Formats: sequence, C-alpha cells, structure tokens
Amino acid sequence: MGSYRFILSGGGTGGHIYPAIAIANELKRRYPDAEFLFVGAKDRMEMEKVPQAGYKIEGLWITGIQRKLTLKNVLFPIKLISSLMKANSIVSKFKPHAVIGTGGFASGPLLKMATVKGIPCVLQEQNSFAGITNKLLKDKVAKICVAYDGMEKFFPKDKIVKTGNPVRSDLVELKATKSEALDYFELKENKKTLLVLGGSLGARRINELIAEHLAYFEELGLQVIWQCGKGYYETYKLHQSNNIKVHAFLNTMDKAYVAADFIISRAGAGAVSELCLVGKPTFYIPSPVVAEDHQTMNALSLVGHNAAIMIREKELNENFKSEFEAVFASPEKQAELSRNSKALALPNATADICNEIEKLLK
Repeated sequence: MGSYRFILSGGGTGGHIYPAIAIANELKRRYPDAEFLFVGAKDRMEMEKVPQAGYKIEGLWITGIQRKLTLKNVLFPIKLISSLMKANSIVSKFKPHAVIGTGGFASGPLLKMATVKGIPCVLQEQNSFAGITNKLLKDKVAKICVAYDGMEKFFPKDKIVKTGNPVRSDLVELKATKSEALDYFELKENKKTLLVLGGSLGARRINELIAEHLAYFEELGLQVIWQCGKGYYETYKLHQSNNIKVHAFLNTMDKAYVAADFIISRAGAGAVSELCLVGKPTFYIPSPVVAEDHQTMNALSLVGHNAAIMIREKELNENFKSEFEAVFASPEKQAELSRNSKALALPNATADICNEIEKLLK
C-alpha cells in the first residue's frame, strides 16, 4: 500500500479548525508519509490558521444561509453549485482514502462529493446540539464522532462513537508549576487568581462585566488574568495594574490554566472540552448569538452533572455576584466542581477519532 491521502474540511471558527488540525497532526504521527489537504471557506480564518500549522488548504466560495433576505442569500445557490463543482474536482484530483469533516459550511459540499464517490467519511461534531452541515450529511457518512451523550436525537445511533473533542496536546499534561505560572504573569502566590476568557475574538459582555467588577474582585483579594480579545485591547489595557493583567490574546494557555483558581469563560465546544480537562471551578457565560444557541446547550450539559456554573448574559446584572460568591466562599463547592468536571473530560479524544478513521482504511 502506498502512502495514505487525507482531506480534512471544516472552518469558519476556531472551534471547527482546531479539531481538524489536531486530527491531522495525530494521523501524520501515525503515517509520516501521508499526504494532507485541507478545504475551507475562501475568506475565513482557516485560510490563515491552516498554513500556519504547516498544511495546504484550498478555499471554496461558500457562506452560510443568512436568516433574513440578503444579497448573500440570493447568491447562495450560485455559491453552492460553484462549491460543489470545485469540491468534485478537488476530490477527483487528490483521490483521498478518507475524508474528515469537522463542521462549518465548507465541509458540506466537500463531504457530499466524497460520499457520492464512495470515499469513507467521518464527521466530528463538537457541540451538544448538532450543526446544520453535519445534520445534512449524517446518512451518507460512515462514522460520527461526538463529545456528548444523547446525540442519537440528531444522528443514526449505529454511526455514533463518543470520543470527546480534540484538545491541545500541551493541555493534556500541564507541565508548569503554579509558582512558575504566576511568576510568568507577574502575579503573587499568596492571592487567588481569576482567569477570564472570551474566546479568541474576545466577548463584549464579558469584558464589560469584568470592568464593572474590578473593585469587587479587589475587595475579595483576587488577582485577574484577563484575555479581552484583540478588538477590545485598546479599551481595556488602561486597567492594567499589579493585580490586573490585561492581554489581547494568550499564547501560553497552559500557564494561564495552571495559574487560575477560578475561570470565567464563553461555552464554545473547544473551550468546554479544555476546561473539563483543566478541572478548575468555572463560570460559563454562553454567547447568545451563536447558531442554535449551542453554547447554552454545552454549558447546561455540565451544569446537569454539577460540574460548572452557568449564568446567562441577560441575568448577569442580578445574579453574577451571588453566583460567584457562593463558589468563592466554599472550598467544598470548588472541590466538587473540579472533581465533576474532570470526570467528564475525555483526554484521548484525538487518538480515539483517529482509531475510527483507521478502521475505515482497512
């Protein structure tokens, strides 16, 4: 058998791109001679992130359907036909042995064409509420790797394998010690640390919440590592002090996680999978503007196991302080949240997904 060829498709957000890169890295480790091609949407972030990770990518001219009548929607059928034709030509030329879709619009046309040609396809669904692209492809693919229980309401039961979501390999074993991590952020060892994460782009409402509560955190004796996002950095860097460290972006997530005693975060699928592994008491504030409100579903699946606290954006004003204090004041509650979230972590997800892909190659 010559070397294998794999196509990976997914994108639009880090939540779809990151798992695809993790899966490619693991397949490359197993098959050093394999060839890889990524397929994404032309003007989205995958066109930059995938080459940075060392892989080739081709872009399709595709966008999602907007919920209201816009020029984009009028163009949608044309874009779809153009994408299907380009996907067909990519698959015919590259002749992959397997195709992996991690969600996002570009994976639709590509996996559709691959299944038509009888190439084995694997879907990876990160969220507890399945995305529209994956739901459309469910009957034609060979396997669907999921991260949550109860996914048979979206997918055929016999195709589902619960693997979890790929997480960054440096997070599976956090190597820094607490004092090294605090030292790195120039923080003190005798204070508790709150880590604030709004996702790679930042989150407006979370940033406002933190700015409003800086004096309150000071009263509690907390120090803060605040990742506010590139677009918000100019506004919030003025709050930088001995106890408040404001960052546009955190390149050393592993150290940030080790330094933290408490975490406030959005509830994207990737973040939730990482934070279960990290096992620190976490307050999720789901983004209310994502498709199918899947961040709320992700957070609720942890709340149901008593593994996290969720506060909706619209309830922050009245509930944030009381929810935060209840955990802050109770070492028992902190230990319980940590224990339960770690119990839900699936640290071998990437390897388990690649095992499913390998079975299809045989």
